[in-house]
Amino acid sequence: MKPLLPGVEIEPSSPANAAVIWLHGLGANGHDFEPVVPELKLPTTLPVRFIFPHAPQLPVTINGGFMMPAWYDILEMELDRKVDLTQLRHSALQIQQLIDREIERGIDSRRIVVAGFSQGGAVGFEAALSYPKPLAGLLALSTYFATADSIDIHPANRQLPVQIFHGNSDDVVPEQLGRKSVTFLRKQGFTPGYQTFPMGHSVCLGEIQAISGWLQQVLA
Repeated sequence: MKPLLPGVEIEPSSPANAAVIWLHGLGANGHDFEPVVPELKLPTTLPVRFIFPHAPQLPVTINGGFMMPAWYDILEMELDRKVDLTQLRHSALQIQQLIDREIERGIDSRRIVVAGFSQGGAVGFEAALSYPKPLAGLLALSTYFATADSIDIHPANRQLPVQIFHGNSDDVVPEQLGRKSVTFLRKQGFTPGYQTFPMGHSVCLGEIQAISGWLQQVLA
């Protein structure tokens, strides 16, 4: 087995009975969403372990080939994102290894959420929907479904709760890509939640509160 991705882990005050694996966006790292955890104000009756993995350093074509934390290479700045699907799927497999580890630690797969922002969300779609055991949910933030045309959705996650949040003035990942993900999922028989916020390519307090409510719902 290949070594697991490094990352940041935040343990609850009592032994965890659920886990959230949360992927950052291009050029960031696992510390990016660390400050969100206390802002979620989850009840002490819901002890959740948060795992924020660090993406590897990769050369990114749209940024002149500079090395930066990236889940996969982005080849063109076109709307539907010409991306390196081989790298994306490799990253998804690495996230699935983190899911496997949580199960080995005693967390039921149905109490594990995969979350991702922007590029991390594209990996999240692939990792969660192709995983061979049922998960608790998928949280997709300001992102796009890069592998919609090729994903092999596993029967175990055909009923997976999916929540998509997007900024309605996002100039990095246009909101229409969020709506496109919803359309694809509905055609596949999913019933994704979709909500927009008055923001760009970021997060806001209202969104954090909505994430908290959704997590409490799927992990109830």
